[in-house]
Amino acid sequence: MGKYRIAALPRLLPDGFFAAQVSIASGHGSASTDRVIRFDSAFSTHDAAADYALAQGIDWVHDSVRLSARPN
Repeated sequence: MGKYRIAALPRLLPDGFFAAQVSIASGHGSASTDRVIRFDSAFSTHDAAADYALAQGIDWVHDSVRLSARPN
C-alpha cells in the first residue's frame, strides 16, 4: 500500500482460537522499519483474524499518512 507493506500474521492460541497481529513495514535496507501490532481479540478462524489484522493495518497507514500531511 504505497510505501508500506502490510502483512497479517494470525497465530493459533492454546484454546484453538486465533489472535490477530499485523506487520507494517516501510523503507529498504538499513533504513527499513517494521512495526508489529498485536490485538487482544480472539477469532474463531484464521481468516477472520487475518481480515481483522489487515483492516487495522490499512487504517493505521491511512491515519499515519493523514497526520503526516497536516500543515504545521
